[in-house]
Amino acid sequence: MITRREMLRTAVGGAAALSLPGLTLAAQPAGKGFTLPKLPYAYDALEPSIDAETMMIHHDKHHQGYVNNLNKAMEGAGDWAGKPLEEILANIKKLPEGIQTAVRNNGGGHLNHSWFWLMMAKAGTGGAPSPELAKAIETSFTNIEGFKKEFSDAAGKRFGSGWVWLVVGAEKPLAVVSTANQDNPIMDGGKPILGLDVWEHAYYLKYRNVRGQYVDNWYNVVNWNTANDMYAAATKK
Repeated sequence: MITRREMLRTAVGGAAALSLPGLTLAAQPAGKGFTLPKLPYAYDALEPSIDAETMMIHHDKHHQGYVNNLNKAMEGAGDWAGKPLEEILANIKKLPEGIQTAVRNNGGGHLNHSWFWLMMAKAGTGGAPSPELAKAIETSFTNIEGFKKEFSDAAGKRFGSGWVWLVVGAEKPLAVVSTANQDNPIMDGGKPILGLDVWEHAYYLKYRNVRGQYVDNWYNVVNWNTANDMYAAATKK
């Protein structure tokens, strides 16, 4: 089965590979373009929290669409075409003006989803927060239930399409933020360690319009191992 690091290596083309925040992984050959990473599990692995049909459509159709459109947009990106995706998105306003919106939407969609698949795992296999992350959660939210309450509240209040993120905080070790559409916290200098897709395509086949039920069940498949890796990378001195 493909590992988290192997999936991140194959997620992006150009001169550098997709990385965790603060952690650069091995490069791909130049000129390959962005590619759709394979899922690290079967379509039905997250049942019953997330159904197989939703996973197939979400990954094979929606995510592939972002990759295709990103590759088209990057044809006019000049030297930016060889940069890591995080660097591109963190400097989105430096790109040629004519492609900024397309790269923001589709590059964000590619990055968000490449991380999202790794942020989930079959129930019972995702581990638990590391001692360091557990301490940060306790300091920031009192306990894990306090984190879930704030995270779920943000997910419910996100109007329209978007994402909810657990990020390295400024005033406290961690904070919950939400972004519209396919925006990512790194566009504003943030360091995300966990994220949840609350676009309707992520849950509508199973949960219809009941987003809250989707969010509640999502906690069953959170991959804390990935969150631990991302937290360690984001807070590395």
